[in-house]
Amino acid sequence: MPVDRTRILRGALAGTVAAGVWAAQMPLDKRVFGSDFDDIELLGKALTRGRAWPAVGLALHLQNGALFGAAYAALAPLLPIPSWSRGPVAAMFEHTASWPLNAVADRVHPAREELPTLFKSRRALAQATWRHLLFGVVLGELERRLNAEPEVEIPNYDEVVSSNGHGNLEHTASFG
Repeated sequence: MPVDRTRILRGALAGTVAAGVWAAQMPLDKRVFGSDFDDIELLGKALTRGRAWPAVGLALHLQNGALFGAAYAALAPLLPIPSWSRGPVAAMFEHTASWPLNAVADRVHPAREELPTLFKSRRALAQATWRHLLFGVVLGELERRLNAEPEVEIPNYDEVVSSNGHGNLEHTASFG
């Protein structure tokens, strides 16, 4: 199967936008779920403890969204499920597979003393589930629209075929 670079780039764009939506709504979901879990803080403070951690964390978060979106765009057409469900299913699969890594992060993250414990927190799990579901919905729909196949124009045969099946007299050749 040949690689469609345009499709993959559009998927990366969709993933970046979906990650941006995730990041933008985090202050709200922190209040709703009663959890201080912040993906940008987790990522940013893994690389720097200085004032730059929010920018570093956001850049890493958007990059992760782009990488996931690129992979999704390449693989989504192969999934034998309805197109509307592919984004959420892919995001929930990634969430389920990666959540156990939080047990490691809780023990070895450089800023573990400043971060909430994640792996054993039901609130953080629910919050992360919501975030992945939101990401998947935005990614799936945006990628589907950006990579939509061009619509094939179906000719209107009503103009040339009459209800009796013999055609329309107006479309016969006239000799003048």
